[in-house]
Amino acid sequence: MNLNELKALLIKMPRLFLGFVLCGLGISMMKNVALGLNPWGIFHMGVSIQTGITFGTVSQITGLVIILLSIPLKIIPGIGTILNMYFIGLFIDMFDNSLFIYTPESFVFKLILLIVGMWIFCLGVYYYLSCGFGAGPRDGLMLGLMELLNKSVSTIKTVMEVTVMIIGLILGGPLGIGTVIIAFSFGYFLELTFKIGKKNAKEIEQLNLKDHYNRLFKVLEENR
Repeated sequence: MNLNELKALLIKMPRLFLGFVLCGLGISMMKNVALGLNPWGIFHMGVSIQTGITFGTVSQITGLVIILLSIPLKIIPGIGTILNMYFIGLFIDMFDNSLFIYTPESFVFKLILLIVGMWIFCLGVYYYLSCGFGAGPRDGLMLGLMELLNKSVSTIKTVMEVTVMIIGLILGGPLGIGTVIIAFSFGYFLELTFKIGKKNAKEIEQLNLKDHYNRLFKVLEENR
């Protein structure tokens, strides 16, 4: 890795943070229309209801715990993983407390905002994943469990999401038509977003902290 490659990585940082902002905005929109959330959202809201901690802060704490649980599974987080854990939760709370988020009374408009919010969230995921700085904490844990248990992605993802959804429901998290819409259409929306952006998520190399350290060390060695 030479200095030009290092500069190219740094240039990606605004794109990374744009992704986080869009993820925070999308989640805040989906949450505030009150039609139901995805499994992790149900869990975060349930914990928030029981503890009084904001939704965004619960998301941050959950992300940190997941990162710590992933390390024994030899899943090393990337810069993007750690920044994802902190900043998406921060941006969720910022949008929740702003006047920017509008919650309509009409069910039709709520439905429209839910879909728009999901699309914005998918766009955010596209931006931060396309930087190659590491996937989010939850995806990292999923990959680690797949390797440890030798199970398919569909099995691990389903078990993880059903488990957190049940816990979230017990804690009072919201389940509704929005949950069903997100569950059945999110994958399609995300895939379509990557197609529009002409990128294949599976082909994007996601660097972890060890990769970044090794490449930076090599640059310093080459330029002594």
